[in-house]
Amino acid sequence: MAEIIEMPKLSDTMTVGTLIKWLKKEGDKVAPGDMLCEVETDKATMEVENFAAGVVLKHFVAAGGQVPVGAPMCAVGKPGEAIPAVAVAPVTAAPAKKATAAPTPAPKAPAPAPVAAAPKAPVESSSPKSVAPSAPGARIKASPLAKKMAEQKGVALAGLTGSGPGGRIVRADVLAAASKPAPVAAASSASATFVPAGGPLGDDDPYPVSNMRATIARLLLKSKTEIPHFYVETEIDAGPLTDLREGLNAALADVPAEKGGGKFTVNDFVLKASVEALRRVPAVNASWLGETILRHGRVHLAFGVALEDGLVTPVIKNADSKSIRQISAEAKELAGKARAKKIKPDEMMGSTFTVTNLGMFGVTGFFGIINPPNAAILSVGATVQRAVVNAHGQVVAGRRMTIGLSGDHRVIDGAVAARYLQALTTLLETPALLLLG
Repeated sequence: MAEIIEMPKLSDTMTVGTLIKWLKKEGDKVAPGDMLCEVETDKATMEVENFAAGVVLKHFVAAGGQVPVGAPMCAVGKPGEAIPAVAVAPVTAAPAKKATAAPTPAPKAPAPAPVAAAPKAPVESSSPKSVAPSAPGARIKASPLAKKMAEQKGVALAGLTGSGPGGRIVRADVLAAASKPAPVAAASSASATFVPAGGPLGDDDPYPVSNMRATIARLLLKSKTEIPHFYVETEIDAGPLTDLREGLNAALADVPAEKGGGKFTVNDFVLKASVEALRRVPAVNASWLGETILRHGRVHLAFGVALEDGLVTPVIKNADSKSIRQISAEAKELAGKARAKKIKPDEMMGSTFTVTNLGMFGVTGFFGIINPPNAAILSVGATVQRAVVNAHGQVVAGRRMTIGLSGDHRVIDGAVAARYLQALTTLLETPALLLLG
């Protein structure tokens, strides 16, 4: 009898998943451990693992379809083996987008005819890169990140074919187009109309809310409305940290990875410092339980990783027992898994404190929304060079970093948050201390 592969529960809050695409077609040979398909959950897009040997006999769900936890997804067995009857609809192509009734526009008044109007020349896009052009007037379906990336890379969205759900253009499509050489435009006697990079915004383009984005919206709204946030901020001298990091990376540049080589990022130091500051001010490493406040005995450190459709927060378990090298390696591994859609549900659960860093985007300061059940979230801005007054009253060039803390006022007060930032400042301004543990 063929085996029925069911939708697994890929997160603690998951009830339904969206099947993004099949990685194994009907008729493909599969073995235990092979990845069958990509499924979008409420927290991330992950791959579903196969546990039976044989071939894929039948898909019960089309790409783009939603599948409840425990529902049949496909059948795996020997070639020609009977397929068990399951209570699912036959596989059909998923619609690109749910149709919405558009309001009938009011009739427009005829525009006055121009005087001695010259014939219009054909419009030629000045965007340097594109693929097969789309139909004129077609609505462009693209994610916000893809639109921003296209503007930066000078890629015309109108010429791309999307690989996302329903044909939606995603970041990978833009990067693929940007990597191709620009086509040479044919000579024409007609003058071309200049179009700025990125082109016009186009028509309104509603697209379905993903499971992940819906969950982010629900949880953050709950956090912001139920948790009394307060905010504290300070500025640190990032010069010693920058100098130490550059020196370490230069010294380790030629050392093989298996012998301790590799580069440290600023975020590696921030993650390690945030953990050490929690050891000094443990009241911040806590959770509100209603009748009690739980002081956590270990630090399970979450950090933000930006994906196509939102932010995920992998967790470095027992970070208080790990060196900066171990934290750096684990953070890189977890971030890579998240971006490759291979992160496991338990690798995003159980955090006691969260760090979010937008410094790589040039953001100098901000405040994050608390990630329940954490009592606080640390926000890290970019290191900027500007004029500062030193201890001798001289105006010199300095390297400064702004760090902010959003706190749950039910658990901690402003003085506790201030002590935490003081401890963090000491560690980041004396970064050699972070190499001792």
